[in-house]
Amino acid sequence: MPKRENYDVLIVGSGAAGLTLALNLADHARVAVISKNALHEGSTYYAQGGISAVLDSDDSFESHIQDTLNAGAGLCDEEIVRYTVENGPRSIAWLEELGVEFTLEETEQGTLEPHLTREGGHSHRRVIHSADATGRAVETTLVERIREHKNVVLLERHMAVDLITRRKLGLRGADHVLGAYVLDIDNDSTRTICARFVALASGGASKVYLYTSNPDGSTGDGIAMGWRAGCRVANMEFMQFHPTCLYHPNAKSSLISEAVRGEGAYLLNGAGERFMQHYDERLELAPRDIVARAIDDQMKRRGEPCVYLDITHKPADFIREHFPNIYATCAQFGYDMTRDKIPVVPAAHYTCGGILTDKRGATDIPGLYAVGETSCTGLHGANRMASNSLLECLVFGTAAARDIISKLSDSADFPAIPDWDESLVTHSDEQVVVSHNWDELRRFMWDYVGIVRTDKRLERAKHRVDLLLSEINDYYGNFRVNSDLLELRNLARIADLIICSALARKESRGLHYTLDYPEPMDRTGNTVLTPTVVKPRPGARNLANT
Repeated sequence: MPKRENYDVLIVGSGAAGLTLALNLADHARVAVISKNALHEGSTYYAQGGISAVLDSDDSFESHIQDTLNAGAGLCDEEIVRYTVENGPRSIAWLEELGVEFTLEETEQGTLEPHLTREGGHSHRRVIHSADATGRAVETTLVERIREHKNVVLLERHMAVDLITRRKLGLRGADHVLGAYVLDIDNDSTRTICARFVALASGGASKVYLYTSNPDGSTGDGIAMGWRAGCRVANMEFMQFHPTCLYHPNAKSSLISEAVRGEGAYLLNGAGERFMQHYDERLELAPRDIVARAIDDQMKRRGEPCVYLDITHKPADFIREHFPNIYATCAQFGYDMTRDKIPVVPAAHYTCGGILTDKRGATDIPGLYAVGETSCTGLHGANRMASNSLLECLVFGTAAARDIISKLSDSADFPAIPDWDESLVTHSDEQVVVSHNWDELRRFMWDYVGIVRTDKRLERAKHRVDLLLSEINDYYGNFRVNSDLLELRNLARIADLIICSALARKESRGLHYTLDYPEPMDRTGNTVLTPTVVKPRPGARNLANT
């Protein structure tokens, strides 16, 4: 197998954003898609609720736009919101053309139409879904379609180490992305992949927290790589905590979809009392940040480890029909949701910030794109509205493809690119350092940078992450890389970006709530961080950037 390959486009990530981009490019360019695990194994596959889009005659673009702006707490880019919403129906039609089967219901006229559910923050039923496993239906279909294209090379069990750019190689002239160094996990070797365009679509970073609904791969790789390459990063303080994950010692990442509340489930405390009326007039359908803080407050006030989600007042057949996978998951852990209250707790769920992009998905570095949860487009603002995430993946994956296609005819010669250099490093005999630092990082992020924050907690977290970054960079510079080390390196950088962003915001807004500044400011803006990129010293490993 050659150590160095050339492609038109390299896509880092194989979820809805990356595969939407790849499918739209497949007839125009030679594309490589890399995935850390199996192609389907990412956050998209586990998305339960659905995709928000205006598909009902009683709904409107203006209503969807306004709901999104309200949820975003004053930080959404209205132009981006409008662009996304107006492209929603077209995106759903594209999925249907590919073969995604959405749940249908019979109308009064006897015809079958998509069943639309309503979730927190939405004023109408506009969430199209495939039972309670929409992400699985979307991802499996996208994977099936992408495997049909000979122009697309799929590299599973591969992980990007770092981006290659002209500036990082010390070349004169304007900066441009040139590809990436990529670790072949199973063969323990690092390949040089050259590409005229690179797209970061590796998902979010919720694994930086001890408790998360996300799969293990959500380690912020794309955001960290983009930052090290010189991209600005925005709004990293806005980490969304999903209010309802199954509370059970063995129920790892078991999300209880917001659609359960959308269909009438109640939240109860340990005394069996509903409590959302004390926090928001929208009750269980308030936006996620409000519901998560309410649950957190109830747990702390009452000294209870969880609250309960109760949908037992609905017919048992209705529950099993609408939530077959959630029903099966609960049953696996001993709960019959047609008769039992489900114990739930909040967990880190979605990264609203990310690499700053424009409407095309383009970043600060020419040739480099970011799409999906890796990006910060301006759609979400200070809080993502439920089921806008898959919509963003579809809309901006398509937009980035369109922009790349328009530039494919531009001539570009690759400069000489050095292979990955491991001449100065050895195999580690202290892997315990990685596992210990991984655990410490996620615990102090949960304790100090969680749902409710203070400056004192954030300063403690900043002190600890600075020490960890120093240790990790020293370790990275002396030992051969593996996926665990790379993920830890990326997560530590993500933690630092979150902490710095949170310290910079002297107000409470959206997902960022601090006891020191409990009220929102009259005038505010995005938190934009700009990296200071250090040129590698002579003799150092290629691109061993801070």
